[in-house]
Amino acid sequence: MTDRHAAARAAFEAALAATSAPADEPNPRQARPRAWQPIPGDPEADLQTSDNEPDAYDVARQIVLRQLAMSPKSRQQLLDKLRTRNCPDDVAEAVLDRMTAVGLVDDVAYAGMLVRSQQAGRGLAKRALARELRTKGVDDETARATLESIDPEGERDRAAQLVAKKLRSMHGLEPLVQKRRLAGMLARKGYPADLAMAVIREAIAGAPEHQRD
Repeated sequence: MTDRHAAARAAFEAALAATSAPADEPNPRQARPRAWQPIPGDPEADLQTSDNEPDAYDVARQIVLRQLAMSPKSRQQLLDKLRTRNCPDDVAEAVLDRMTAVGLVDDVAYAGMLVRSQQAGRGLAKRALARELRTKGVDDETARATLESIDPEGERDRAAQLVAKKLRSMHGLEPLVQKRRLAGMLARKGYPADLAMAVIREAIAGAPEHQRD
């Protein structure tokens, strides 16, 4: 285990201890699920208890912590990863519930981070962002709440920046060709047609090569 993974697990265990379950809350370990059945070549298969039998909860926690150490993940992505590792669903849900309770798994924070990074890095608009969130397993309610916070003026500004940058590489082309290519680019990034055409017309009209003498 790397120092990064060890630090991630230590942080989780500390948070878990600080938010231990109430006395009347069932302990998932009291009803032991079927034994962990690692898949051949599974890198997590060496995570075993002192009696040399894999502990399903410990292995599941390690898998999740390793995934989170690599990059932020939604709960659904983590659940899918656990299933590929032959983790029983009841174990996966119990581990993810506890990690959600201590804040290590947070789909609201994840959705906000994903939207900001995709806006900044790729200039995506709401429609494309909705597809990204869905692909990453973010539920519809969380996705809708996250997308509602997007400023329409900010989205128009991003579209204008994308068009201005692309237009510089299209010098010499006919205005109709420029318009068609720019419209296709904005459509792929999720911008609505009316906003896209308004921004494109404004950019082409203001381009020096199309100014009348």
